[in-house]
Amino acid sequence: MVGMNTKPLAERIRPLTTAEIIGQEHLLGPKGPLQTYIHAGRLPSTLLWGPPGTGKTTLAMALSRDLDMDFYSLSAISSGVKELRKVIEQARSKNLFQSKATLLFIDEIHRFNKAQQDALLDAVEKGDITLVGATTENPSFSVNNALLSRCIVFQLQSLAKEDLRKVMQRAMERDEWLQKKNLSIESDLALIARCGGDARKLLNLLEYLAADSGDGPMVINDAQVEQKLKDNQIQFDKKGDIHYDTISAFIKSVRGSDIQASIYYLARMIAGGEDAEFIARRLIILASEDIGLANANALLMANACLQSIQQIGMPEGRIVLSQCTVYLASSPKSNSCYSAIDKAISFVKENPEHAIPLHLRNAPTKLMKDLGYGHEYKYPHDHPGNFVEQQYLPEEIHDMKFFEFCHNSAENRLRSFLAKQKEDQKGD
Repeated sequence: MVGMNTKPLAERIRPLTTAEIIGQEHLLGPKGPLQTYIHAGRLPSTLLWGPPGTGKTTLAMALSRDLDMDFYSLSAISSGVKELRKVIEQARSKNLFQSKATLLFIDEIHRFNKAQQDALLDAVEKGDITLVGATTENPSFSVNNALLSRCIVFQLQSLAKEDLRKVMQRAMERDEWLQKKNLSIESDLALIARCGGDARKLLNLLEYLAADSGDGPMVINDAQVEQKLKDNQIQFDKKGDIHYDTISAFIKSVRGSDIQASIYYLARMIAGGEDAEFIARRLIILASEDIGLANANALLMANACLQSIQQIGMPEGRIVLSQCTVYLASSPKSNSCYSAIDKAISFVKENPEHAIPLHLRNAPTKLMKDLGYGHEYKYPHDHPGNFVEQQYLPEEIHDMKFFEFCHNSAENRLRSFLAKQKEDQKGD
């Protein structure tokens, strides 16, 4: 690549204003929300969520230019609270002497821990900075609620085929190095398929092909692209949509008791470099959410899987993951506990607090005893079968049912056991 600009192609042709950005019409089109903010001359603190290569960094930089804001950039990988505070103090000092606002762009903001995210709260709340955070992960899971509530989330989409073609055409028209390579594109389906909607990956591939073209003219076609890139390893984006799509397919396959599909998606994640502990933690959730009382050993198995992986690591951990996956996929399924707690939480949030029955209350003082706290409480272990009927729910909701047994052998046994206890007490 003698004579080539040392900056990557994607950086060399990066759009400078939002008007130059290709794609994201839902945000930047005439009726898009970001276009509305640009016309108003003011941008709220924002989180840009989307797969890699969709232009999050480019959009942040372009917004700062369109709105005439000072631009500061930090990476969550290499920056901490110290660097954050330095930028915030600079912004506050500057605000005393001029009206120009400060846009602080934080790439991969999901990598900040809670303390680092909390360090932004006051500055965002007071408007000392306009935060624009970029994340490839769902902000609902990766950004704490306090910061999330102070920001507007905009989701960026993978670029469509026509948008990617426009990106390539622009690169070939504007980049001096590419112009000298005498490239022409005969067919681009393989090239576009390889980039998966990621404009940066597309430009990297284009640059790679161009660098390999030598001095003579080069025609890019599908067969040539496949030949050049045939040795590429399995593509697995641990930070983007593929990450969530694959774990979703994996969990749904285990929930659906399809062992073959479960193992297939597990293999895709392992081959793609997914964190083994992440997979194990999701299996723990599934063991309780989708199997629960139908096979109480499932939760023990999932916990043992995580502990084993922490002790032995990979690649041997793949065997433990496989064993746990097959066991959970082949287990009977029940969501009775999951449904019960969600129903109860929803009820508690929507209804005023009901008084706890006096006989269930603790009575550590004489006054509480005099008020009837703990009076006439029946201690189950003083009764046959360690069971005695009494009212536990508040009076107003004493007939409320949050939990319902599902129909499987394990829960049928529990249902029968409880029914027999009540029947036996009536007989006594």
